[in-house]
Amino acid sequence: MSARTAANPARRLFATVLACEAIVIALAIPVAVTVLDVGGATAGGVCGGLAAACVVLAGLLRFPWAVHAGTVLQVLIIATGFMVPAMFFLGVVFGALWGTAIWLGRKVGGAQPR
Repeated sequence: MSARTAANPARRLFATVLACEAIVIALAIPVAVTVLDVGGATAGGVCGGLAAACVVLAGLLRFPWAVHAGTVLQVLIIATGFMVPAMFFLGVVFGALWGTAIWLGRKVGGAQPR
């Protein structure tokens, strides 16, 4: 683990985005099943798997590759919009938050201490 990764305060923002995202994607399961007539196994497998991936990845943010994996996860969550159309919008919102966290992490990482 590098000192730059460990000291990056954006890690907390990454973890917060992933935790909130896990809740939202898990709440998409009953919407998909009851409102949109998606099979329970399909909705539970896709959305439940992505929610679990968010939680696990939030715990792995101490590794540099986790940010890249989180970016891939953002794309997968946007793709759940094909199952629950509202997830297109919510996925883009969380993707924008993820992009903001990356930008802030780079900005803080490049800042010179006084």
